[in-house]
Amino acid sequence: MAIKDLREYLALLETKGQLRRVAAEVDPALEIGEITDRVSKAVGPGLLFEKPVDRATGRRYDMPVAINLMGSYDRMAWALGVDAETGTWRDLDAKARELMELLPLDAPASVMDKIGIAKNLAGLAGAGAKEIKSSKAPVHEVVLRGDDVDLGRLPVLTTWPGDGGPFITLPLVVTRSLKGKPNIGMYRLQVFDRNTTGLHIHEHHDGAKNLREWTEAGHERMPVSVALGADPVTIFSATAPVPPIIDEYLFSGILRGESVEVVKCVTNDLLVPAHAEIVLEGYVEIGEMRWEGPFGDHTGYYSLADDFPVFHVEAMTMRRDAIYPTTIVGRPPMEDCYMAKATERIFLPVIKAMMPEVVDYDLPLEGVFHNCAIFQIRKEFAGAAFRVMNFAWSMGQMMFTKFVIVVDEDVDCHDYSQVAWRCFNNVDPSRDILISKGPLDRLDHSSNFESFGFKMGIDATRPIPGEGHEREWPEALEMSPEVKARVDAMWGGLGL
Repeated sequence: MAIKDLREYLALLETKGQLRRVAAEVDPALEIGEITDRVSKAVGPGLLFEKPVDRATGRRYDMPVAINLMGSYDRMAWALGVDAETGTWRDLDAKARELMELLPLDAPASVMDKIGIAKNLAGLAGAGAKEIKSSKAPVHEVVLRGDDVDLGRLPVLTTWPGDGGPFITLPLVVTRSLKGKPNIGMYRLQVFDRNTTGLHIHEHHDGAKNLREWTEAGHERMPVSVALGADPVTIFSATAPVPPIIDEYLFSGILRGESVEVVKCVTNDLLVPAHAEIVLEGYVEIGEMRWEGPFGDHTGYYSLADDFPVFHVEAMTMRRDAIYPTTIVGRPPMEDCYMAKATERIFLPVIKAMMPEVVDYDLPLEGVFHNCAIFQIRKEFAGAAFRVMNFAWSMGQMMFTKFVIVVDEDVDCHDYSQVAWRCFNNVDPSRDILISKGPLDRLDHSSNFESFGFKMGIDATRPIPGEGHEREWPEALEMSPEVKARVDAMWGGLGL
């Protein structure tokens, strides 16, 4: 059975020795961030701070803070349903292949293909959101409205000294298109006061697309709800580059093997995870913007302050014994890096289906999601590496990738030493470099322009006929198998 909610996942981690309870009083302002950063860099356990306290005011919060819950390869795999008793990170590849068999991801080539996809989607509908009554939803145990709404109840972290304020960093922001399709995105929320936050939503995000729809249709407000602390697969799904043909609830349900139970909000018609810890309900006033940031971001630098939409909170619903879930981002490795690596594994079959020459690929942690991708390919024709570069830049969120490196199939793309060796020795800049331009991630501070700039592809494969290299290409050094076998046999007696 799938993990039902956040606390079930916490219980799993505790039984595996992967959760530490911190009984000491710790301040959400900087202290929890510093502690978690140290634990994260050491690939330490998930943390539950049981007594958060505001040292400036002496206020003691009545809910614990859960953080770093997915901050390792194995914890991330368990979060996505890999068997915690027998499974490891490597089993994510098998789960990804199962997902590929279920999802209708290939573009239809004919009307009959479209009919087939429609039938497949109808068959998957049972894995989507399953609405339950409010009376059965744990997140509706406590309902606060009007003057009772106070975001100060939440132990929201300020994680870096230059941050513009406290930020909610693990929110599932629920919006919907005018056609009714829901979207769940993870956009940080800077807490301004007791009932308003910023909504850091980039122009490329689906949530921003929904906001543009509501704006262009002449609406004065767009409903928004924010869930904190859903089951781990739904949390991951909010960060994943889900194909447009499905929504995040359906994607989560397929990954979980059962539907996500949702409940209608008390002040709007949006559906939120019924087993969440906390839900904030409200709206964005069309055209209202407020200065948000700076924020210590996953690039390891502060993202700059700018104007962003304002989220007005009309109601807070929560469990009676709510847990506040959060994360911190910064110079990698951090918890979000493991979410990115999970995305890498889960979507490998999708990429291979679209580019059959791809053997594997790697998104380095230091590339923080969008700065680098390394493709390992089976090269069968001249220019194949450049095809991969251009195709990668045309695929969803991979359009932001600033550096695409392509190596041959005999190079392990996850071994950065091998990749660097091939780059430094195989590449002729006049032949093997492709400079392109297009959309960049909003957080890319190096570009001369915001959200737009130049990208580079590096072909580190061995040249084949037709690619302009007319000289003899040398063979890489490799000892003969016979000598290797003889040395293997004598190795134990060499005293080395």
